[in-house]
Amino acid sequence: MESFPVINMENLNGEKRAITMDKIKDACENWGFFELVNHGIPPEFMDTIERMTKGHYKKCMEQRFRELVTSKGLEYLQTEVHDLDWESTFHLRHLPVSNISQIPDLDDDYRKVMKEFAVKLEKLAEELMDLLCENLGLEKGYLKKAFYGSKGPNFGTKVSNYPPCPKPDLIKGLRAHTDAGGIILLFQDDKVSGLQLLKDGQWVDVPPMRHSIVVNLGDQIEVITNGKYKSVLHRVVAQTDGNRMSIASFYNPGSDAVIHPAPALVESEAEEADEAAYPKFVFEDYMKLYAALKFQAKEPRFQAMKAMESSPNLGPIATA
Repeated sequence: MESFPVINMENLNGEKRAITMDKIKDACENWGFFELVNHGIPPEFMDTIERMTKGHYKKCMEQRFRELVTSKGLEYLQTEVHDLDWESTFHLRHLPVSNISQIPDLDDDYRKVMKEFAVKLEKLAEELMDLLCENLGLEKGYLKKAFYGSKGPNFGTKVSNYPPCPKPDLIKGLRAHTDAGGIILLFQDDKVSGLQLLKDGQWVDVPPMRHSIVVNLGDQIEVITNGKYKSVLHRVVAQTDGNRMSIASFYNPGSDAVIHPAPALVESEAEEADEAAYPKFVFEDYMKLYAALKFQAKEPRFQAMKAMESSPNLGPIATA
């Protein structure tokens, strides 16, 4: 198995730029995932985030998770569970309007650093999108504009902990899925593994690496690139030892953004006219569908949006 793609972003500023851009292109085309090092977010700042996130879990969430496990009888599982995940989570919204001040139980210092982290990640996501544009032959800013809608992108963070699990063969940390949105930036535990992606029919570990940011591509990038880049199934395997931290930030289109393949990436007039592999839709409509079908294959979601696109009763999609 070829090794998991690791991109050193410092190499974009010199003679290794072309090779590095090729590595990013290959990762987008063949993996849907890659890992960034030297990405500009200071290591000591990431250490602070990790320390505070793990401290918050111990102080505010660990007992709640234990009570949930007990209430559902999960410590005595005998058969495989398909409708639950072994994870403890909370969600932060950054854009278009932050909700960090409303999340209960967060220390003021933790709120402050998570706000700072979001600003840094937003900048990194937009930098990455322009690198993707460059590799795709799209004008700089194309993806940002495609995501913008009327109020700018949706950007939020899912903070997860995956506690030790007594029966990891019977329950997943997180069931297999593709991500609905755009660019996902993950700061994951560097000591406890568990994240896997599906490549060539095999589950491959995403290696924990200190101070790295793991990037993966969501369904919207697949649509806009007309399938040149694909969103990839991934999952979290629960572990018997260690508590795995995962801070996943999702840079997604605005709710009313109209998503469709970039005309420059649709190869022929016939495909453009009728046979385009991917639909045109309003992002919010896709998310409503995804909410019910997250853990199922993405292709029926695309087909359902395509059917809505050709139906006369669409309202906003038909006129977008």
